[in-house]
Amino acid sequence: MTDDIRLERRGAWGVVTLNRPKALNALNTQMCAALDEALAKWSADDEVRAILIEGEGEKAFCAGGDVRSVRDEAMSDPDSATGFFRTEYRMNTRIHHLRKPYVALMDGVCMGGGVGVSAGASHRVVTERTLWAMPECMIGLIPDVGASYHLKQLSGGMGNYLALTGVRMRGADCLTAGIADTLVPSEDLPALRETLLGLPLDKGDPSAAISAAMPEHNPADAGSTVHSVRDIDQHFTNIESIPSLFAQLEETGGAFGQGALEKMRPASPTSLALTHRLLRDAPESFEDCISREFDVVANIMRGHDLIEGVRAQLVDKDREPKWQPADIAAVDEAALDGYFRTPPSGPLDLSGV
Repeated sequence: MTDDIRLERRGAWGVVTLNRPKALNALNTQMCAALDEALAKWSADDEVRAILIEGEGEKAFCAGGDVRSVRDEAMSDPDSATGFFRTEYRMNTRIHHLRKPYVALMDGVCMGGGVGVSAGASHRVVTERTLWAMPECMIGLIPDVGASYHLKQLSGGMGNYLALTGVRMRGADCLTAGIADTLVPSEDLPALRETLLGLPLDKGDPSAAISAAMPEHNPADAGSTVHSVRDIDQHFTNIESIPSLFAQLEETGGAFGQGALEKMRPASPTSLALTHRLLRDAPESFEDCISREFDVVANIMRGHDLIEGVRAQLVDKDREPKWQPADIAAVDEAALDGYFRTPPSGPLDLSGV
């Protein structure tokens, strides 16, 4: 369907390679549709016992969705711009429903949409080159692709911390946060890949065989996040509101608090408030979470901050977005209700997934 993604059979494996290395393997609509179709086919094929997903090149697994194209479309037809998310979220939901082992080799940049195609994997592999983040609040969006479901599963305040700060996590940090299962040196990744693809998965439990093939690697450097877990839990576990979080971090957060505030202050105040509500009130089911995220994202397409945020970060790159409102204290909680209503373009359709 598109050269931007390779879909191959290797023995009992379905192998997915995101193939836009010059764009850091960012997802477009055609890639999401092709992956969704392949997953549906492989799910129904008894000869396919497991699936592996990787990114082409050494720089990125997947840097996210192609938000510049989304912005361009939103400027002329915001309802049409929801088409990308409709396709992507159906694909994310299909990954959630997979009943076969799904291995994600998250080498290099893994952000946004890259998290969407890896967070639901049964085996999540990172390296020292992994750079994981959900930085959507910095462009006037919200952590989506099922983030309100996946991040809610993390212990303590970790989910809120990752979503609100957009902090960048290296491989060892990903283990500490609970967003990865296995860390391997990048130089060993090709060998691990070939070992996995050579497993005799037609005998016994495929998932157990894959788990047994994963190496035990204890990094010499455990990463910085391990030293911040107590502070993360103290400040990000039960958040009353974003203004109260800012005040708490300022008053009692010490050096950790100042670091967290430095990460959040450049973000869209509206995005921060929406993200807080998305995680605080997240439903139990993945479908309900991602449908709710879709409503919010579709309504964001009709507003100001996404257009401005992508301009400032990715188009003009002046890094000086003019948010509306510009101050977190000016965000009207009642006005946020409108983002959670069914958008004019209609709800997310997950029928048949």
